Amino acid sequence: MNFIKGIFNAVADPKLFFLIACALLAVMLWKRERIAANAVGYGALGVLGAFFIFGTFDPNFRLVVTKPDNVPIVGLIFLLVFFVWYSIREGVLNDRRIAAGQGPIEKAESDRVWVWPDLVYTELIALILCSVVLIVWSIFLKAPLEQPANPANTPNPSKAPWYFLGLQEMLVYFDPWLAGVVLPGLIIVGLICIPYIDKNPKGNGYYTISERKPEIAIFLFGFAVLWSSLIVLGTFLRGPNWNFFGPFEFWDIHKLEALTNVNLSEYIWVRLFRTGLPEFWLVREIFGILLVLFYVFALPVILAKAWLKTYYVKLGPPRYYVTVFLFLMMMSLPIKMLLRWVINLKYIVGIPEFFFNI
Repeated sequence: MNFIKGIFNAVADPKLFFLIACALLAVMLWKRERIAANAVGYGALGVLGAFFIFGTFDPNFRLVVTKPDNVPIVGLIFLLVFFVWYSIREGVLNDRRIAAGQGPIEKAESDRVWVWPDLVYTELIALILCSVVLIVWSIFLKAPLEQPANPANTPNPSKAPWYFLGLQEMLVYFDPWLAGVVLPGLIIVGLICIPYIDKNPKGNGYYTISERKPEIAIFLFGFAVLWSSLIVLGTFLRGPNWNFFGPFEFWDIHKLEALTNVNLSEYIWVRLFRTGLPEFWLVREIFGILLVLFYVFALPVILAKAWLKTYYVKLGPPRYYVTVFLFLMMMSLPIKMLLRWVINLKYIVGIPEFFFNI
């Protein structure tokens, strides 16, 4: 038992957890014909359920999972696994129909129903069931209400509501102006820009994967691997003092992580050149500034002439550069996360003189 718990605790290490999530996404899209089988989808839910049942026998696991704040996240995990699998399954089924010349099932007239009474009746039943579930939930699960806020006695860890845990986790790797304003703003702007950037009529109104492989892969990576995994990390694995703990590990308030977060300028000037940090901020941070400028301005041009030449021709310069800029901004989060986890890199550009850090 302890050996199995040790394996789960080791897998919950953020570096391994993130890499496994990326690998599962790649395998799911690559082997989607097999993943679409009912045995795989329901088997994954069964394995996930067995994991939580096994975990409830451990007091540390049970203490974290059964918190009223955390119970909805357990349901979120099951719903996420099911609906991601279900969307893959529907996409594969439609791809088979399209390859056979039949067209997607959503376009078939025989599958359509009237709004009244068919759709409204179904929605009414769903409304009643959801109301019953919420009433039973409110009776048996105590509301997570605490004492009035006391600055002399703050919770440890002090966490945001679950829907903001992704943003709170991003604050570990970026300054507040980036994690709380710029990146969430770009998420909203990116969602608004999708209809204007992606004018491909294929895949509109029906499930498909073969016709929109890159778009689906990017969306699943951003939503399932990044955003949802950040919520899971912040809910179940972030403990006292904002340290990482395994699912079966005791949340020891005295645990200390002996980490020395180092800026890129310190890596280059102190560790590589063996000199002290220059006093003038522009000289000190010149390497980080050049790296950021290369990432934002030069890398899209290089990609347009190399690996993304087809997309550059298909989208045209304006739409291509907007698309790649938004994609690179999304990728900056996992890049910064891995750099913090692997080499304890704090800031690529750190200019405290102007409160500007990247």
